[in-house]
Amino acid sequence: MSEDLLVLGAGDTRLTISPNLGGRFTSLVVDGHELLVTAGYGPIRWGCYPMAPFAGRIRDGRFRFRDRDVQLPLNLPPHAIHGTVFERPWTVTGPGALSIDLGPTWPFPGRVSQQVELTEIGLEATLTLHADEPMPVAMGWHPWFRRHLAGTPERPTAPSAGVELAFDAADMLVRGPDALPTGALSPPGPHPWDDCFTGLRAAPRVTWPGHLELELTSTADYWVVYDEPVEGICVEPQTAPPDFVNLATAVGREPPFAAAGRPATVSMVWRWRPVSASS
Repeated sequence: MSEDLLVLGAGDTRLTISPNLGGRFTSLVVDGHELLVTAGYGPIRWGCYPMAPFAGRIRDGRFRFRDRDVQLPLNLPPHAIHGTVFERPWTVTGPGALSIDLGPTWPFPGRVSQQVELTEIGLEATLTLHADEPMPVAMGWHPWFRRHLAGTPERPTAPSAGVELAFDAADMLVRGPDALPTGALSPPGPHPWDDCFTGLRAAPRVTWPGHLELELTSTADYWVVYDEPVEGICVEPQTAPPDFVNLATAVGREPPFAAAGRPATVSMVWRWRPVSASS
């Protein structure tokens, strides 16, 4: 099986995954339309990529876990961001299955696997992290959805109306001056968002009017939404908020963790359906 490209198909739906580009979804074509941003700034602003063993930022790339001080590379200075696996090559281990070690910059040995299944009406993805020793863990995915549908490069169409997001959560994590969560909660504020939410009251929905509605669900308890006026919008399920280790330490708690014989896992489901212009 080639590791250059992993293509899953179901009817007219096609999902392309690049093992070499961080195990990311590089393309998702549904009903003749590309749903994902397929190019962007560096590895951060396109596709849909898995985040592990941490999701979002770690303040200054530093944390302390069980009397061990850790300094991570600052891949988005002044912080570390989105884990250690989204920029490195994965290994294809089966149909829709990939795996990778946590890499030399993460001081706790372990591996993470991703399993993806595609149907004509949706997809399901699961991340599982197997730790060789106790380590803090937060995982999730970072999708970039297009603001307008316009077919595919092979069969372009006139751009659709702008994407609409339905998102209802009880709480938003308050951001400090450095844009990282302080640990406090508030009711969701006005758009645009670059924020983390919890207490989801309904499944998020991304809709391209007159074309398609996509609903997202996940076993994750936190969601980051980024809808600044750029090329796409992001609706990111993750198992813990940004800077999760430092937030837990600040209140004397242990962060979510994995250990030998105690893997961490998270799943995500996307379901789509066509919608008419009058829906």
